[in-house]
Formats: sequence, C-alpha cells, structure tokens
Amino acid sequence: MAARVRWFVGWCSCLLAAAAAGQGSGDAVARVDGYLGSVRTLTAEFAQVVRNRDGQVVDRASGTLSLSRPNRFRWDYEKPYLQTIVADGERLWLYDSDLEQVTVRALEAGLGSTPAMLLSGSGKVGDAFAALAVERARDWTWCRLRPKQDDSDFESVSLAFDARGELAGMELRDKLGQTTVIEFGKLRRNVPLDTGLFRFEPPPGADVIGRAVP
Repeated sequence: MAARVRWFVGWCSCLLAAAAAGQGSGDAVARVDGYLGSVRTLTAEFAQVVRNRDGQVVDRASGTLSLSRPNRFRWDYEKPYLQTIVADGERLWLYDSDLEQVTVRALEAGLGSTPAMLLSGSGKVGDAFAALAVERARDWTWCRLRPKQDDSDFESVSLAFDARGELAGMELRDKLGQTTVIEFGKLRRNVPLDTGLFRFEPPPGADVIGRAVP
C-alpha cells in the first residue's frame, strides 16, 4: 500500500507538469500553466508496470482515476486487488480492501510538502521541478523533469503526450532504481463528474487509522 501511495503522490506531481510539446527543455515547464488552465476535471483508465533496477517486472496494476480541481481526486486500483485513494478537499483517505483498513489524514499532511500539492491549483511547476528535456519517441512527446527537492523520492518524472497533445503516459524513476511506467486510456477532460466520487465513507467493519475530522 505504501509503495502505491508513494507512486500516487508522484503521479499527482507529474500531472501538474503536463504541457504541450515544445522545442526545448524549458518549454516543458513554461507551457504547464496553460495546460492546467484548461483542466477542470479529468478521468482515465490506467495500466501500470513497475520494474526494479535490473529491469524485472515486480508489479502490475490497473484501474481508473478521476480528479476535480482543486483538491479532489480519486484513484481506484481494480487489479490485481482493490485499493482506493480519495482526496475530498480536506482529507486524504487510503483504503486497502484486503486488509480491511482505512488510513485518513489531513490532505496537506497526507501529501506533505511534496510537489503533489501543486494539484491544489495555486503552485507553479517551475517552483518544484527543473526541466531536463523534451524528447520525441515514436508517436509520443516526452516532457522530462527533475524534482528540485533534495528529499524527493524520485530522480526524474516524465510525461508523454500523443499527437493531439493529450496525456498518454508517464514514467517515474525513484532513487532506488525502480521505474514505474503508466499508460492512460479513454482519457477525458472537463466532463461532468459526480461529486460523490470524491467522498469516502469507511466500509462497515473496517479499521480506521487516523482522524476523520479535518
């Protein structure tokens, strides 16, 4: 659970680095604000593969995600087992169905001072990331970034955009040499979303760790 939460925080950080394809490394950061300005809601399916430093697959997962700016998002892992991460605007809920355990904390405390907090809407990508490069690989354009925080878990984050300029994939490289690659499908922006997606009630009988009161 902890590894996937850590990946989720990284994903939030990377999403905020989303930008249209540019000609130089600086363009990856410079165009972020324009992209974010166009995003009110987002939904997608995802497939995730994690490899260790030797290139061996150590985890596969898939599911769906939804977000509504600011401060609301939902990440549902459906395979190989069920896990849910929900931010309701004030709290961050982590639910592991196998353990029947819910962890809840204040949203800001849950994500700490990580770049993921940029998802709240007021932060600038350039405050948290330095541009590395913009690279073309087959039909995708990759925006590669480096976290400025020395205590970040990640060495680099990269987002891929398709020919339409839409988010297509991402890659996270952590300081232990592990690489997480995500491909997104059926991505939609700015569609109406049920606000109930971003509310969470602990299932009956689940152990709750932390305080639900913000």
